[in-house]
Amino acid sequence: MRILKKILVLNAGSSSLKWQLFGIDDLSLINKGVMERMKTPEAIFTIVRNGEAFTEQIANLTYQQGVELLFDQLKHLHLIQDVDEIAAVGHRVVAGATTFTQPTQITEKNLSQLKALNKYAPLHNPVQVECIETLMKVLPKSTPQIAVFDSKFYLDMPEQNALYAIPYDYSKKYQIRKYGEHGISHEYILHETANFLKKDYHDLKLVTLHLGGGASITASEKGKPFDTSMGFTPLEGLPMGTRSGTVDPAVVPFLMDELHLDANQIINIFNEKSGLLGVSGISADMRDIVSNAPTNARAKLAYEMFINSAVKYIGGYFTELGGLDVITFTAGIGEHQASLRTDIVDRLAVLGIKLDEESNNNGKGPRVISSEDSTVKVLMIPTNEELAIAKAVKKLGSLSNPVDE
Repeated sequence: MRILKKILVLNAGSSSLKWQLFGIDDLSLINKGVMERMKTPEAIFTIVRNGEAFTEQIANLTYQQGVELLFDQLKHLHLIQDVDEIAAVGHRVVAGATTFTQPTQITEKNLSQLKALNKYAPLHNPVQVECIETLMKVLPKSTPQIAVFDSKFYLDMPEQNALYAIPYDYSKKYQIRKYGEHGISHEYILHETANFLKKDYHDLKLVTLHLGGGASITASEKGKPFDTSMGFTPLEGLPMGTRSGTVDPAVVPFLMDELHLDANQIINIFNEKSGLLGVSGISADMRDIVSNAPTNARAKLAYEMFINSAVKYIGGYFTELGGLDVITFTAGIGEHQASLRTDIVDRLAVLGIKLDEESNNNGKGPRVISSEDSTVKVLMIPTNEELAIAKAVKKLGSLSNPVDE
């Protein structure tokens, strides 16, 4: 019996777990799914069955439970007969710092190194490690697990934007710099934008907006990132689902004194109880914010803070790069929230940037959503971090071809 080997990709975010299963030969998509609102009473498990999305609400679903449930479903749907059919697993890992500069196969030794980097991405790296450790129990020891790092894309960013104005020796000794995050997505969209426009990606001055539960904006030129909104950790930048975004560091000791908490507790508040959730008081999900904004003043405020922050970054990058060729929206909010794209681009009218509302509201798939007289092309292109990871996994190792049994 001929069994086709497969690559499984797990993309564990701060509140979600996306996955895709690929055929190893041509990286054709076999199936995909997502788990959203993880570790909350509203947690949802979604998988495609017979061409349609099947959704089940599983309160307080953990990442370990999600991985185990995923394998149960893969077997139930006969997508795999046995775990031996998984040739390799690729993981999106947010923070590799300067310790991991390339996609890396996980061993017991470097897993310890990876855990030591949890402090660089406290909402992400721990759950990504949790998924890796769960799979070490589920899969044969011989099955390689490959970590593909978001931070890799930003290691070439110029120091004028990568470093903070703290003593230079601290930056070097303690690896303190901007690591950006969402690098897999931003790099993928850089190439997809160029392909869509039939341009060389080295020739584009581009701003990419990865807007989801975590949100980041990156400026690229000459095929490399020039600046980005996220920083030393994913806490910096735009206000996000539960993250505050950029805050004056002096707020930390101030709140420590006022609330009688330590620094770690304050950072936890900034990571898990702030952003859209903290300002609105009702939800970390932009869909809830948008639906409640007309009647809820705090939801409206959270929305306006998000829009204003995005506009600041785009405007700043426009001047940093001396103009732009393209702005590309992507990720959950960027792809599906047409009204939000409108509200951001309308604020950029002073730069001559305009939307075509018909294309913005009613089109499907990758497309130009700017008007013909816009000074900058505006695109919407769905991201596919999982495919980018699968390509990196296949490139890294000599994975087995289909075997006969």
